[in-house]
Amino acid sequence: MTDLETFAKDVHKGLSAPRKHISSKYFYDDTGSGIFQDIMKMPEYYPTPCEFEILSLQGENIIRKLDFNGPFQVIEFGAGDGVKTRQLLKKLVDQRIEFTYVPIDISSKAIDELTANMRAHLPGLKISPMIGNYFSMMEELAGSPAPRLLLFLGGNIGNYEAHEVTGLLTDFRKCMNPGDYLLTGFDLQKNPATIRCAYDDPRGITKAFNINLLHRINRELGGNFKTNQFDFYSHYNPVNGEVRSYLVSLVPQRVHVQYTDKCYDFDRNEVIWTELSRKYTLGEIEEIASANGFRVVEHFLDCKAYFTDSLWTL
Repeated sequence: MTDLETFAKDVHKGLSAPRKHISSKYFYDDTGSGIFQDIMKMPEYYPTPCEFEILSLQGENIIRKLDFNGPFQVIEFGAGDGVKTRQLLKKLVDQRIEFTYVPIDISSKAIDELTANMRAHLPGLKISPMIGNYFSMMEELAGSPAPRLLLFLGGNIGNYEAHEVTGLLTDFRKCMNPGDYLLTGFDLQKNPATIRCAYDDPRGITKAFNINLLHRINRELGGNFKTNQFDFYSHYNPVNGEVRSYLVSLVPQRVHVQYTDKCYDFDRNEVIWTELSRKYTLGEIEEIASANGFRVVEHFLDCKAYFTDSLWTL
């Protein structure tokens, strides 16, 4: 099944459901990836500067925890612009440690820009980029015997529900050998007001990021969504640590998608669930690691303890 066929299938399934939904993994076409770069620059969006601080100031500590005896791979899933990761890679290059950086992203534009920027800033870097859905890329990576550090940064694991986290970590384990490491970012629970502002900014950039899902359906699947007839709503529940985001139909309407040749009806104020972003405690992170066969080597936190990059091994 092609990526377009999978997209169409998932859109049909989600818009046909009693409670409509579209997976947040479809945010990141070229346009969506560009909007997300703007989100990361927002003053309200704390995860990016927090993780930048961790990788800049604690990169050497992270490297010291890696027990590799020879050349290895640094494989990054959902690499984006790579600016944060570059802080860690620079320390490896400066120490003349032999490794190959393998960034993976679904957006070819993002990969092209990342590769150009990495080569400009780190001319000695060995880089082997891959374009595609990182779940399918995992199958290609599974057979390699090279030691590896897997990177899953940005708090992306928070976009998965509990049963999906188990599936994700199972996939990671399949392309890891004993002695390999996983460095994964977790957004930590904090003042609810801080989280609310990060996910519903006053300039409407997050809204545009969500509305782009509808634009993408129009572009790629021949949809006729009237995007001005949808609004955006985001809610944080401090009890369970979940941010949930939605698109809201402002009027009763019917949308047709050419690719599936199906129509989808919306009531006024009906919502499409677009994103989950879970916030964790350190205790919950350790429970998840242990339940999925990992051992936590160390948590690397920013100075405000808003975020952690947690280093795990098998």
